[in-house]
Amino acid sequence: MLAISIIVFTQCTTKDNSIIIHEQGSFTVGGSVITNPGTFNPYNPTPEGQSLHGDHAYVFYQIPTDARKYPLVMWHGFGQFSKTWETTPDGREGYQNIFLRKRFPVYLIDQPRRGDAGRSTVSASINPIPDEQQWFGTFRIGIWPDYFEGVQFARDKQTLEQYFRSMTPDIGAIDVNVNAEAVSELFDKIGQGILITHSHSGGMGWLTAIKNQNISAIVSYEPGSGFLFPEGEVPAPMSSAGGTLEAFDIPMQDFMKLTQIPIVIYYGDFIPEELNSNPGQDGWRVRMEMARLWRDCVNKYGGDVTVVHLPELGVKGNTHFPFSDLNNVEIADLMSEWLRDKGLDN
Repeated sequence: MLAISIIVFTQCTTKDNSIIIHEQGSFTVGGSVITNPGTFNPYNPTPEGQSLHGDHAYVFYQIPTDARKYPLVMWHGFGQFSKTWETTPDGREGYQNIFLRKRFPVYLIDQPRRGDAGRSTVSASINPIPDEQQWFGTFRIGIWPDYFEGVQFARDKQTLEQYFRSMTPDIGAIDVNVNAEAVSELFDKIGQGILITHSHSGGMGWLTAIKNQNISAIVSYEPGSGFLFPEGEVPAPMSSAGGTLEAFDIPMQDFMKLTQIPIVIYYGDFIPEELNSNPGQDGWRVRMEMARLWRDCVNKYGGDVTVVHLPELGVKGNTHFPFSDLNNVEIADLMSEWLRDKGLDN
């Protein structure tokens, strides 16, 4: 009977592998309104006297049966949208379904001015510039047109097609404060939860945690910018073949808020230990180095930050997207173990 109870408690799938969803829906959070002065005439519509609601985040959520206490809020990286966490480019289940099966409520974000949150209050110009081969390298799949040996990425044409088509433009300039405020309002709405970030949203995740104490923990996959240090303790800029990486300072009272929650950072494979002439790889060398300096600084003040370089665990071949690579179930299990160790899988 005990074994049967455990199985029922830890799964929300049926014998045919269906996921049982208790509730799902979508909504927007954050944003602002701009207006055009004047008087609106319904018989002669002009911009005068009308409004525009924009700069909000779009959120799609699913709550499984027997849901765990803390929802997972998943925030995409640069040039991406909520598709990041859905079906993988090669057609397997992504983090959305993997963690629904683990009974976590899952909230997927499209940040302001991106994807389904494309209603912007600022002007934008979108130029169709061919650049996908550059991203192939920056995301560490290989050096175009060759794949890295042992890379955890399917090499068929259709997978690459889906991968490239998962990118989307910004409808207006990226504003880290607008984005952080919108995600903070999401945590105001849902209460305590765990923030999962990727790449560019990593730095915005730190900002959001400073704004909102409902963030109980952060899991950050390959943060690439926005590292926050106390005033007077910012490391020198780091040079690489991929450009220069700079950190930022914040007041100590804000920095100390980052010491109050557990944080884990994961980096994948193909990151060189020393200066490398390939920009797509070398840029991540300094980002991982900065993440380790940031870990040391947060922990010096009583924090709980862990930086995991997956190859050091014997997990090899991962790209910039470990959560959608061929071994994403293994990567998800590592995250599950961390959540359990921190008492966050109730």
